[in-house]
Amino acid sequence: MTESMVAKWVKRFRQYGLEGLQKKYTNHSLEFKMDVLNYLERTRVSIKETALVFNIPSDSTVWKWRELFEAGGLDALQPKAKGRPSMKKKESKNQPIPGSVEALQAENELLRAENAYLKKLQALIQEKETLQTKIKRK
Repeated sequence: MTESMVAKWVKRFRQYGLEGLQKKYTNHSLEFKMDVLNYLERTRVSIKETALVFNIPSDSTVWKWRELFEAGGLDALQPKAKGRPSMKKKESKNQPIPGSVEALQAENELLRAENAYLKKLQALIQEKETLQTKIKRK
């Protein structure tokens, strides 16, 4: 730990109490980010001071917001979804009506693919059996 880190903790404790020292995991709104950046621009205080005023635990967060805003404008500051994307299959919007010609054709294609798969599986099983019998003969 550096002396500046301890000083940062003391400032946070003096301004916010124990709440200022607890870790927070929040998604900040676009409005909040713009308020922070406007404050930074209007008052010309340091990024550290701005983070302290808005109780943002990491100074680099404010720095990152500023860089994103300068590079991409408001769109770059929009909150993004976190975590992995959903693994749910997206349903096709153009599903054929059951019983229609298109639905029957799709079912036919599915059955053909299933049939081809089963034939291939059977061929692989037979090939494995013939190899085993050849090995036993030796």
